[in-house]
Amino acid sequence: MTNVAPQPVPSSAPEAPLDLRHPALYVNRELSWLEFNRRVLHEALDPRTPLLERLKFLGIYSSNLDEFFQVRVAGLKRQVKAAFTERTADGLTAEEQLSRISTTVLEQLSQHRHALVTDVLPSMADQGVRLVTRLSELSAADRRHVDHFFQANVFPVLTPLAVDPGHPFPYISNLSLSIAVALRDADGEERFARVKVPKILPRWVPCLTPNTFVALEQVVGGNLEALFPGVEILGWYLFRITRNTDIVIDDSDEADDLLDLIQEEVRNRRFAEVVRLEVHYSMPLSLRQLLLAEFNEEQQDVAPPLTTSDIYEVQGLFDTADLLNLALSLDLPNLKDPLFHPTTPHRLAQGRSIFEVLREGDVLLHHPYDSFATTVERFLQAAADDPDVVAIKLTLYRTGGDSSIAKTLLQAAERGKQVAVLIEVQARFDEENNIAWAKRFEDAGVHVSYGVTGLKTHAKTLMVVRREGEFMHRYVHIGTGNYNAKTARLYTDFGLLSADQELGADLTDLFNVLTGFAQPASYRQVIVAPRFMRERFVQMIRREIEHQRAGRGGRILAKMNALVDPDMMAALYEASRAGVQVDLIIRGICCLRPGVPGVSDNIRVISIIGRFLEHSRAFYFRNGGQEEVYIGSADWMPRNLDRRIEAAVPLRDVIHRNTVRNLLELMWKDNRQAWELLPDGTYEQRCPPAEGPEQATHRVLLEHPREIVRAG
Repeated sequence: MTNVAPQPVPSSAPEAPLDLRHPALYVNRELSWLEFNRRVLHEALDPRTPLLERLKFLGIYSSNLDEFFQVRVAGLKRQVKAAFTERTADGLTAEEQLSRISTTVLEQLSQHRHALVTDVLPSMADQGVRLVTRLSELSAADRRHVDHFFQANVFPVLTPLAVDPGHPFPYISNLSLSIAVALRDADGEERFARVKVPKILPRWVPCLTPNTFVALEQVVGGNLEALFPGVEILGWYLFRITRNTDIVIDDSDEADDLLDLIQEEVRNRRFAEVVRLEVHYSMPLSLRQLLLAEFNEEQQDVAPPLTTSDIYEVQGLFDTADLLNLALSLDLPNLKDPLFHPTTPHRLAQGRSIFEVLREGDVLLHHPYDSFATTVERFLQAAADDPDVVAIKLTLYRTGGDSSIAKTLLQAAERGKQVAVLIEVQARFDEENNIAWAKRFEDAGVHVSYGVTGLKTHAKTLMVVRREGEFMHRYVHIGTGNYNAKTARLYTDFGLLSADQELGADLTDLFNVLTGFAQPASYRQVIVAPRFMRERFVQMIRREIEHQRAGRGGRILAKMNALVDPDMMAALYEASRAGVQVDLIIRGICCLRPGVPGVSDNIRVISIIGRFLEHSRAFYFRNGGQEEVYIGSADWMPRNLDRRIEAAVPLRDVIHRNTVRNLLELMWKDNRQAWELLPDGTYEQRCPPAEGPEQATHRVLLEHPREIVRAG
């Protein structure tokens, strides 16, 4: 752990002056994220986790780390190149952050490799599942089978690329596996060639022996003689590069068409600077220096040159993010989490018109326990099918490649309904999917908008306008998660289905902001960022302070993915110093330090990591007994509060407020999946008492009736 422990903060009375912006009171954002990924890695280390789920978590850890380097490390390197001198809230420069990141990542990678090689793979072999890392480990029959696979399926696809005065160093794509081949020709001169391991072929080649696989790069490396006949192969060494993939659209950029601009940026990032070089530990120094020199020669002027500190040695498997796909593909239910079947809320399971149900009252959803298909997708499909529905408006952030939601919107447009879609073409790593859908929407006559200049649209909102008699009625869905059926089975999210006309009026105003030039002075119920959300949440925190000082008791219970914003953290520190009890459930980054004497004695923070990715956001304020509960799309980060369109909705039904409060309280009692944040920025996993029951949030919610959280 590389975080700096907080400097002692003297305990003082609430009215005593205290610098709540002192760097010692804050945890570095990047190091906090690495601590989150450490908790993900721990799920793979924990023998209580089913074996193939452990393999899955090893893959998730690696995938997360790839994204971290592509975006966060890349951004820090650009700051170094630009001589950016501003320090973070915790007082670190970009160079200091990069140094601490490197130390932490190297430590975690060692844990990752040890878990994979000495624990997970041997345990899988004991269960009849073998992941072969060397061709020499194969039986004779399996080796013949693999060689035949190479000749029939791999060899025709490969293109060896020599590097010499007549052949320039080839372009290397982001995160692609490459083989550096050291050769000696007939004249005795040593040569270098690169062979790309093709991504279009399966990474895990199945053998004749059931549930036995060999990595594709080993198949290619073991058959290099076919690519270089008559040339002596001195050795071959795997390597992989990571490029900067972040897309930053400057507000000053002039473009007639944002879609064209994003497409151009997506194309350009293929050639962005290299920020990490992974090499097999046996690669000789001469080859490493050659690679560094070639990548530095192609680097743009936006990042510092690569050095040996940017080289990460790999022993064993490269690109272990692909372990996730292997874990998911194996049909071995006894080695996985038990299957579960989402349910349908009682009021929506009676076969009545969903519009009739919503006219009787709101429906609160909690995915994945509540089925996305029989709630949100059904709502949208009913709107597409209903001849009385005249308009559908929706925000799309992450669509997915085969989006049922997007297909339903196309159906609605083809049936003559007015369909308006705000599609966020800047959604990181989903830009190409979203661009493709934007074009399909436009071709089908859908009104496509790309939002407000300079702001990403992250709100999760859907509105249906239906003609009922002489009037138009609006039905809405406001949620915390994307309109994506795949992630709705993996992520926990809240959603509200409603026929409340004030909510409908608010979403009408919001969509007019997104598609036109509207700037409403206020909203009736919905809290919208960036104009109103920060101020409103700070007001509610300070209201709890006033309740506490008046003797009515103050309580804040909030759940989000990340807490980074210095203003929000300072407000929470103020609340703690006034005696307000602040309990935070934060899955990922938390830059606040709980338990610091005189500052955050009354703040507690936990993180829940487990079967599902905790993505829901909810905010509870006791408000002197007049409880208020909100669900919404925004974390408390500067980007959400200042640079995105976000929406949070109050739960006006007392049963719904109690449900969300009870869910948060249930999570707070978790003694299996919960990790407590300590003042020094490290986390400690909770353990069940020796004589008491184990309480794991996800298991409780899967195994027990939902009424467990609806009481009260």
